[in-house]
Amino acid sequence: MDDERVFGPVVYELGLADAISLGLLARYQILVMEVRDPVVTPERLAGPEAREEHVRGQRLGALQAALLRTAAEHGLQKIITFHHRTVEAEAFCKGLRQKAAELHAHDPERYPESVWSGWLRGEHEADHRAAVLGEFGRTAHRAVLSNCRVLGEGVDCPAVDSVALLDPKGSVVDVVQAIGRALRQKPNSGKVASLVVPVFLGPDESPADMVTSASYRPLVKVLTALRAHDERAVEMLATPEANSPRIPGEWIGPEPEEGEEESRLLLRFSSPRDPVAVAELVSLRVIDTERQDWTRGYWAARRWSSRTGHLRVPLGVETEWGYPLGRWIRRQRAAYASGQLDGRRAARLERLGMVWDPAEADWLDNVAAAQLYMGRYGTLAAPRSAVVAEPGGQPERALDGPGGAVGRPVGQWLSNCRRPGALTPERAAQLAAIDPDWNPDWPIDWQRHYAGVRALVTAGGAAVDEITPGVTVHGADVGRWLQRQRETWRELSPAQRERLTALGVTEPEPAPTPTSGGRAAAWNRGLAAARAYLAREGTLAGVPRTHVEQVQHDGQDHDVRLGVWLSNQRARRASLPADRAAVLAELGVI
Repeated sequence: MDDERVFGPVVYELGLADAISLGLLARYQILVMEVRDPVVTPERLAGPEAREEHVRGQRLGALQAALLRTAAEHGLQKIITFHHRTVEAEAFCKGLRQKAAELHAHDPERYPESVWSGWLRGEHEADHRAAVLGEFGRTAHRAVLSNCRVLGEGVDCPAVDSVALLDPKGSVVDVVQAIGRALRQKPNSGKVASLVVPVFLGPDESPADMVTSASYRPLVKVLTALRAHDERAVEMLATPEANSPRIPGEWIGPEPEEGEEESRLLLRFSSPRDPVAVAELVSLRVIDTERQDWTRGYWAARRWSSRTGHLRVPLGVETEWGYPLGRWIRRQRAAYASGQLDGRRAARLERLGMVWDPAEADWLDNVAAAQLYMGRYGTLAAPRSAVVAEPGGQPERALDGPGGAVGRPVGQWLSNCRRPGALTPERAAQLAAIDPDWNPDWPIDWQRHYAGVRALVTAGGAAVDEITPGVTVHGADVGRWLQRQRETWRELSPAQRERLTALGVTEPEPAPTPTSGGRAAAWNRGLAAARAYLAREGTLAGVPRTHVEQVQHDGQDHDVRLGVWLSNQRARRASLPADRAAVLAELGVI
């Protein structure tokens, strides 16, 4: 009747909300009947199996049980169910009494023993229709009337307290006409009508995912139809602050003033629901339906934020279902910079931790990468080739290797940060909070090896004397490095010596004054000590570095630091003369 050329102009219009406030129509509540069935899953209902008779029968059986349970919970007495196919309306009616008997046998206090059921279709003759409606109107039992394309506009039927929209294929017009059946009342009688909407959930599906879940399409369809006639009430759902704190997720709208009658909308789910989640569902799927991509992107961003606490999403990141979240975040920043992003959407993203400045976001991403590197290696003395995975991205293929690694190049970034004047004092303090020696006064290579030795001593429980040449940490020979530090002790800065001393590394004793014979004599004394130890112990393996062997050489007693001597011979084996190398090999030293 929108064509004025045929029907003429509108003289007076009374909207649904106004008719309810005047008491001409009943207030109403929406009951979301969430069904979780191990057999009747959303995948089966949406797939090719949905056309099979046994799948439709299983769906109707689950709906029958759910409707009877909802009627018992909310005290519903007269219910009209709406179906798209005649065969389903008939089957629902005929199987309802048996289902009611099964529930009564299981819980007789909750479920009545007898339930009236009937069904109608558009092809039924008027006499048959009148007879069924007459029985439906007179029965004192809980009554359910199933219909297919008959109880629409222009057909009179007894007053009911609820309608159940059991078929998701109905059009918006069908939904509105079905709802109208429940809203009829005697003026100001105080009736509250119920609109029952079924939602099938998968076995592992969480109600918290309803913003993007396809299972909630029937509810979205009903809310969309209601918005055409009661825009104010439905849009209240998109404002969670308007909900009463006493019953979160049920009463929608501001509380009435003192002396006023209750006029708010009720939205009830099978399980408690956060009003914020309801607001997101209505705002993104009912009101902002023209921007579905934004809805998907926002929900992916929300899941990312729940895991990481921020929205610093690297450009190449995709969600587990393949949504390009990194590119979507980049588009939101560009829209914000150009003033094209809606203020409400900007506020939503800011609540999730959005950083609008790309340079600041990149800095925070690098800091996060530095924290990851520190957690793995115990130092920020990373080589320039070091790479870590993007925060939240896939694990890296290489960390310190040459080209071919993927992820964030934290080594090069830290090298750039160490350049004079590269950072503000505030940013330098952020890195110092991660690792106080991130920018030391000595070479980065020295700090990296020192961190390896520190990890062995403090975390691994090793003694510094056990860290001999050949002991490696992350591919670096820290044993040989530690030996060099002892040999060049006087060349180290006080701060370097202080760090080594804290780990148990002591200043080496001064070299003894050469005696007669020089190096040859020292070799012979060491060899004599090695032979004496071998004769006594049977092996030269595992001689402690601090071990001192007493021997006689050239008629004098000598204290030979055998552990140090053996360590030196092994370190110099590549440059030893052939005769000495042969002697040491015979003794099992090298």
